[in-house]
Amino acid sequence: MLEMPRSAKAPGPGPKARKYHHGDLRRALLDEAVRTIRDDGAAALTLRAVGARLGVSRTALYRHFADKSALLNAVSEDGFRRLADALEHAWTGAGGGVRGFEEQGRTYVRFAIDNPSHYRVMFGVWSSRDEDTALRAAGARAFQVLVDALTALQRDGVVRPNEAPGLVALYVWAAVHGVAMLAIDGRLPGGPGGVRDVIEYAVRRIGSGIFVEV
Repeated sequence: MLEMPRSAKAPGPGPKARKYHHGDLRRALLDEAVRTIRDDGAAALTLRAVGARLGVSRTALYRHFADKSALLNAVSEDGFRRLADALEHAWTGAGGGVRGFEEQGRTYVRFAIDNPSHYRVMFGVWSSRDEDTALRAAGARAFQVLVDALTALQRDGVVRPNEAPGLVALYVWAAVHGVAMLAIDGRLPGGPGGVRDVIEYAVRRIGSGIFVEV
């Protein structure tokens, strides 16, 4: 998934260095990488430039990330962890059930809108998930939160019986992922209620497709 074209801008001064003094260097590198992706896209990210903006040595950089791919994988892992936490909170905060499931759908799309840099890397061509155990586990956990919610709904007689929860979860994920990508690409209607109305409609239609008819 590529960044949308940007309008031409007059050249300006280079990025201001944010000198790193103390604390969690790995976290600082991740945050700076996300800022770069937000401003210029993942293709423009380099490990050396991130380090230069923070004023840290190459030696310090390589203690945490071997190369750009490792840094992007870490951004993706961080995103999946945050997404899983948000989905779990949505489910429990709404008391589970249909309300919890619907809130998970809203939360998923809101996460993408609020964290587009993370989201593009999580589902873009830059992550090498098969080579990164931590990233693979973080992605699996985020998906499992949805599977667990559907399993609970099926046990309570809300989701149709004899449906494999994993397959239903893939269907749900595909639907909300599509809405999320259209939203962060600016492809959904603007104006008051534009994106919100699409999200609400999608949540209702997903439910009508998997819930037991009463």
